[in-house]
Parts: sequence; C-alpha cells; structure tokens
Amino acid sequence: MPEIHPTAIVDAEVELAEDVVVGPHCVLSGSVRVGAGSKLVGHVYLNGPLTLGEGNRVYPFATLGFAPQDFKWEPERPGAGLSIGDGNVFRESVTIHRATSDDEPTRIGHRNYWMVNSHAGHDCRIADDCVFANGVLLAGSVDVERGVVVGGGTAIHQHCRIGRGALLSGTMGLNRDLPPFFMLTGSNIAGSINVVGMRRAGMPGSDIDDVKWAFKTLYRRGLSSAGALEELRTRADRPRVAECIAFVEASKRGIVPGRGDSIRGTG
Repeated sequence: MPEIHPTAIVDAEVELAEDVVVGPHCVLSGSVRVGAGSKLVGHVYLNGPLTLGEGNRVYPFATLGFAPQDFKWEPERPGAGLSIGDGNVFRESVTIHRATSDDEPTRIGHRNYWMVNSHAGHDCRIADDCVFANGVLLAGSVDVERGVVVGGGTAIHQHCRIGRGALLSGTMGLNRDLPPFFMLTGSNIAGSINVVGMRRAGMPGSDIDDVKWAFKTLYRRGLSSAGALEELRTRADRPRVAECIAFVEASKRGIVPGRGDSIRGTG
C-alpha cells in the first residue's frame, strides 16, 4: 500500500498507486491520481483535477494543479485540470497551473526536467524530454515541442510556440515563435541553430545540413517572408525542411527575427 507520512493530508477522493511515497507535510486535495513509482519528497501540494503519471519525483514546495492566474476564471471552478505524464522531475518551488477550460487540461508530457522556481501557466502544452532551467517562466497557452532546452531566467510570452529541439539561452525573452532546432541567442533573436543538440540526438549530418540551409534561407539571404517560404518549398521533400515549413506556416504570432533582420515569418 502507499507510504504516507503521518503529517501528510490526503483527501478521501485521492487515488494513489500501491508504491507511491507521500512525504512529510504534503497536501493532496480534490480529484488527484498519482501513478506507480511516484514520490512526493515533502511539503508538496497537489490540487485536482490532476493526474500525475508513473515514476514522477516532486520536490518540496512544488505546487501542481492550482487555479490559473486569470481574472476571468473563478478560482474554485475545477475545469479540465492538469495532466502530467511519466518520469518527470519537479524540483523545489515549481508551479504549474490547471487549465482555463472545461475540455482540455494543461498538459505536461514525459521525462521533462523542471528546475527550481520554474513555472508553466494555464493551458500550456509541453511535449517530452524538455529541460527548463531555474526561474524559467512560461505564460499561459505556450506550446513546447519535444526536446527543447530553456536556459535559466528566460520568459516566454503567452501563445508562443517553441519548435522541436530548439535551445533558448538564459535570461532571454520570447514573444514570437521559435522554429525547430533554432537557437534563441538574444531576446527575440534567432542567432544560430542547435547543432550540439542535434548531434546528441543522433541526427544524421544531412539533416543538420538541411536545418542550416533553412536557417540561412530565413535569415541570411535578405528574402521577404513570402520569398523565404517559397525558397524553402523547393526542398520540401527534405524532412527537416518540411518540418520548418509546417511550423512557419502555422505561426500566428510570426517567427522571431534573426540578428539584424526584420523578417517576422507569416505573422
């Protein structure tokens, strides 16, 4: 049966897998489900509706599933809540809020690492294998694709999208969309591509070359947004180029400019 410290407070409607560990002074309230192998180290607050998958580790003073910071949302209204996958780590004082929706929860995927004081607002959608360093701030409705790394103290504006495998330097700001495998090297500046990350992920050299070409086409050839897209489409048969095209075409905020460039994507 679950190991629950005598100082913990666990509501009757909370569901715990057999080997879950609930440490000292934790408070689990509302409709909360915690999967096998998960450990709440101590002083952890979980508020439902919340599903926490298997093999998660939550450190002291992390608060998951509390009401969104939205004046339009009644704090006591549960909504669709927060859904968290497997194998995540939430270090001290991480905060992730539930959705401002009755249909779709805030979603956190698998194997993400959330460092101290990082935050994700309501309705965020985080994929798998991402790293958020200390003090990272994700506003509401931010979409983060797989394998993204965000440096400490970086702030992401609401409704921004971050493409797969992107890297954001620390203490930066982002209020546009950052395409897959690109690097944010200044606030709202895509200055390079994440070559090291692509190599570590085992991406073949031909794919890395295609990302380099896409980056240069968008930012180094003096093309307009429409002209850059047309040029990208000449190599749409290449998977990484096609991924970049799809990301840019779907952008509502526009993509970040390159250093010294004024291109804003399709927005």
